[in-house]
Amino acid sequence: GRGCMCRLLKFLSVVGFALFIVSNVLFIWIQERPQSQCTCDCERVPVQIKGCQANEPPSEDVKEEDEQSKKEEDPVLSPHDYADPDSRVHLHRLAVIVPFRNRFEELLEFGPHMRKFLDGQNMSHEIWVINQADTHRFNRAALLNVGFLLSRTSCDYLALHDVDLLPLNSDLLYSYPEDGPLHVSSPSLHPLYHYKTFVGGILLLTREQFEKVDGMSTIFWGWGREDDELYLRMKDAGMTIHYPQGITTGYKTFKHFHDKEKHPRDQKRYKNQWEVSRKRDHETGLSTLRYTVLSSIELAINGYVVNFVNVELECDYEKTPFCDHPS
Repeated sequence: GRGCMCRLLKFLSVVGFALFIVSNVLFIWIQERPQSQCTCDCERVPVQIKGCQANEPPSEDVKEEDEQSKKEEDPVLSPHDYADPDSRVHLHRLAVIVPFRNRFEELLEFGPHMRKFLDGQNMSHEIWVINQADTHRFNRAALLNVGFLLSRTSCDYLALHDVDLLPLNSDLLYSYPEDGPLHVSSPSLHPLYHYKTFVGGILLLTREQFEKVDGMSTIFWGWGREDDELYLRMKDAGMTIHYPQGITTGYKTFKHFHDKEKHPRDQKRYKNQWEVSRKRDHETGLSTLRYTVLSSIELAINGYVVNFVNVELECDYEKTPFCDHPS
């Protein structure tokens, strides 16, 4: 009986050792095997991208899975940014659209400042810097239209935002402007422009509001007048423009930096530009915009990422023969 017991114990010890070896081999194999990788196409396919070909659109199931994963990964926001404060489902997402050319010194400050400012308000947001890379005169309105088109699949409202204007008062809220456009840098707060119909600097609109007025007129090459046209478009559409309330910092509400010697404003008027720019424009806007995306990168500035897009604008020489400086 004792011999049988010894043989049984030896058998069990051999089996146990074999199981130990197998389990360790399996563990090492699981840890060291190549991880499966998945590459996904960007949902925002810019129009007219040179040298790029759009792949087949993802299936509806894939889209739903991507949307659900995005919602689960989004940072914690304050209750007013949720459809349900307990659900972590974002109600709104802001696109900060920045028209840009040769202002990198300002951008180095703008990117981190706006990220911190909006993070401080727990605002779900993206920053889009639209750089005009062609040789035409600067067209701020057209660049803002481009930024809207590139960001509209992921954001439901936008801030038309100058790169040289930084909010300093944390009480300035960049909330969803449900009741009408919100002019954050109102005439009573902007450090430089105080006329009643001024809507430049920083203006918030919903996606529907911007589309309702067909975006901004693109006839304004050079500096000025595009904001005045936008004001008239919003008024014609029956929109009420709202302004920040309870702000006591006055003209010190923003940091505004512009070196006129380093970045002189293009206020020249060529050919029939004066006549054209003084008339209401009921023809151009989002619906007539023509442009090419040359490249798009995620630009990190001190750890804060902005979407930097190089674009070429197309000029309608029959309608705006003044889009270039005379040679």
